[in-house]
Amino acid sequence: MATKVKRKPESANGASSKVEAVKTVPSGAIHHERVPIGPLSLDRVLALRINKSAVERRAATLGTRRSVKKEWQAAWLLRAITLMDLTTLSGDDTAGNVQRLCAKARNPVRQDILDALGVAHLGITTGAVCVYHAHVATAVNELRGTNIPVAAVSTGFPAGLSPLEQRLEEVRASVEAGAREIDIVISRGLVLRGEWEKLYDEIVAFRKACGEAHMKTILGVGELATLTNIARASEVAMQAGSDFIKTSTGKEASNATLPVGLVMCRQIREFKEATGHDVGFKPAGGIRTAKQALEWMFLMKEELGDAYLKPDMFRFGASTLLTDIERQLEHHVTGRYAAAYRHPMP
Repeated sequence: MATKVKRKPESANGASSKVEAVKTVPSGAIHHERVPIGPLSLDRVLALRINKSAVERRAATLGTRRSVKKEWQAAWLLRAITLMDLTTLSGDDTAGNVQRLCAKARNPVRQDILDALGVAHLGITTGAVCVYHAHVATAVNELRGTNIPVAAVSTGFPAGLSPLEQRLEEVRASVEAGAREIDIVISRGLVLRGEWEKLYDEIVAFRKACGEAHMKTILGVGELATLTNIARASEVAMQAGSDFIKTSTGKEASNATLPVGLVMCRQIREFKEATGHDVGFKPAGGIRTAKQALEWMFLMKEELGDAYLKPDMFRFGASTLLTDIERQLEHHVTGRYAAAYRHPMP
């Protein structure tokens, strides 16, 4: 589709300078029009079949078809920071951890690096901060005065096996506490048993509980067995009004992979063609290096276009990714790789 560019490849939005690549990116909340709850079209769901070998061949080319170097790579990596849902979802999370995470979200790159890159005036932040419900109020307080939204993982994350009413109450409680985005998890057993109507009803109930908060639907792809199941679950989630579809909780044995991302992106594109509605995409789990982030951004650009290089349409679920991106940016400025402790995370 696209030829490999070795010199002066496109910046993340087709601009011709490293500053232009990030200056028009809105930090923070999702802005695209809400996806309406539509009727369930089982015919469209059941008609989906995925050719695994073809998907894997296409995904294998993403790291070789496009290349960005030097200041152009720095620009893409700055853009990647604005696409992050900076996340802490550990059992030992404390209020202090969350406060430090929010401070990092507000100032994700060391000031001396921003000054050297000439982008200190841009006010670069991460796209959101993602926490458990118990820490929503703390995060909301720490981010007051910014446009960085708080995303809460809800609905019995990560397994999604608690009673439905408890899961709905958790969603409502997170919204009341100030979460502007809700990452819900589906009952994976409904997919494995082909109970598409029940899955649709469950997601619709979550969407209604979210109210004005945007909803990201986590499929838990590592537990869905086949790419066809992933495509069908994606379609049902979008028909049920999901603003984003998301690969994983980060807790499964297999999380975000490029073949899975390709399948989900193609479903987003087909849904847009069928309904006219844009659905966002969030890969999460296992994206730890700047190189991986660039590959995901290449996928977005090639499959869904430049609109999916902005935080209201695309997010990374990330915790350790930011450290590697900072190291790459410092290398661009100084010519040396710093130790990871020079760019600490909470």
